[in-house]
Amino acid sequence: MQDLNENRDDEEITPVLNPETSTQDTMLKGSAWMTAGSIFSRILGAIYIIPWMAWMGAAYPQANALYAKGYNIYSLFIIISTAGIPGAISKQISHYNALDEYSTGNRLFKHGLRIMTIMGVAFAALMYFGAPLMAALFADGDPRSIPVIKSLAIAVLIIPILSIMRGYMQGYSDMAPSAISQFIEQIARVIYMLGATYVIMKMNNGSYITAVVQSTFAAFIGAAFAIGILLFAFMKKMPKLRELSRNGKAPEELNKNFTREIFEQAVPFIILDAGITFFNLFDQSTFNQFMRMFVKATNDQLDNYYSLFGFQANKLIMIIVSLSAAMAVTAIPILSGLYSKGVKKDIEDQISNTLELFFFIMIPASLGMYAVSQPLWTTFYRYDELGILMLQFSSVISILLGFFTVLSAILQALYNNRLAIKYFIYGFIAKVLAQIPMIGLFHEFGPLVATSIGMGVVCWLMTRKLHQVYPFDTNRISRRISGIIMFSLVMFAVVILVNWLVFHFVGNSDRILSVIILMVEAVLGGGIYGYLVLKTQLADKILGSKVERIRRLVNIK
Repeated sequence: MQDLNENRDDEEITPVLNPETSTQDTMLKGSAWMTAGSIFSRILGAIYIIPWMAWMGAAYPQANALYAKGYNIYSLFIIISTAGIPGAISKQISHYNALDEYSTGNRLFKHGLRIMTIMGVAFAALMYFGAPLMAALFADGDPRSIPVIKSLAIAVLIIPILSIMRGYMQGYSDMAPSAISQFIEQIARVIYMLGATYVIMKMNNGSYITAVVQSTFAAFIGAAFAIGILLFAFMKKMPKLRELSRNGKAPEELNKNFTREIFEQAVPFIILDAGITFFNLFDQSTFNQFMRMFVKATNDQLDNYYSLFGFQANKLIMIIVSLSAAMAVTAIPILSGLYSKGVKKDIEDQISNTLELFFFIMIPASLGMYAVSQPLWTTFYRYDELGILMLQFSSVISILLGFFTVLSAILQALYNNRLAIKYFIYGFIAKVLAQIPMIGLFHEFGPLVATSIGMGVVCWLMTRKLHQVYPFDTNRISRRISGIIMFSLVMFAVVILVNWLVFHFVGNSDRILSVIILMVEAVLGGGIYGYLVLKTQLADKILGSKVERIRRLVNIK
């Protein structure tokens, strides 16, 4: 097989999958791009709440709940309409590239693109014309949600095409175009929704329902811009892609059933990518009814409770959960390529590297968000004691959500699709069974407790099976996780102490002060954790020898 590292020009689009070449750099580079894109996009997607909330005025709680109801339905339709095909394409493109069959991968992509176009049209129509039924099933029969669902259906028309274009690039372990398009998508979306909301609410004194409809339609605007960015990237890389196809091995099977191959690999991605959304939709569909069994509250009060954890806290924790999603996207083509080559030892090492990288980032991120929850919540939503508690609890659960995302991606990349689905079903059943008892015990916190139980079951089953098939080095991982936890707790304790001292003496409701404190605490917490992992060389062991340059730069020996 042609050495994929011979031509330096091909490295940026060609996965480094040779056994003699470490995949750690590929994983880190891809994760860095996807993490940057996800983080910037999520932060921007959270920041818009501040002016959006101010312009909604007194109607903000109702507008927020309406927006959340529409978006949860939209999320499910996006996952179904893309049918898991972007992940499947990424996985199979990497598989064919590892076998030097680039032309087969290109034919697979073209076939998938046609399927995605058809599915986008079909599911957009289903969502648009079925909006009243969707509102009845998933939005407690709220008629206000019908125009919101219809506006989101327009985005469903083109997002499948956007997703498969990203999947193709990711199959080559080229994460930069995906990350950049993700960021541009969010910028365009936020600009449109804020502009429309300002015109409707402040200039025309209009209805908050109309403003929410335009805010959700912004998803289409963002997707259109993102497709433009990816088309530009395709045109720029086209000569290199054609050269790889010409020089690669001729496909042995000229009459492959690409439709069957795509959907066989795509179905698991549908179910598992929708895992967190299924949990959220179950909460959305049952929360009011189950809460009425134990508390006396109006519909507005129940909507507010749901909005606190189901939308507001969830929006913030998904910033850090997106870190694990970035790692999962990067790990899939790498592991799929190694699986195709049949190098079990390299697979075990890559699993260890992926899990260590996950915990290295996710544990300090979740504990850090817990520590800064008060200034963070006050900055975005104004001070609310219950909301802050919801965010703290959600921050801890985010570790399980992220772990599920990474584990399910690893199992799928290694063609253990059915097991991954079976374990998710077991976890979802545990969530359903725990929902009523946990709401009875913990009231508005009950759904979060039930989610942690369900996700805990899934993660335990997946980890156990993965280790049985690929016995990765648990002793090494355990030692490094212990160090990560210890350094994260030091960071956590310092930030919590600073937080308590500041708010104890100056009060807790000032928004401007909260922004300043949030920035100071974020820098302080990041600095403490960074110093400890660099000083002890834990970062070197997990991230590789390139960390030495960072240590020299900041003068840490």
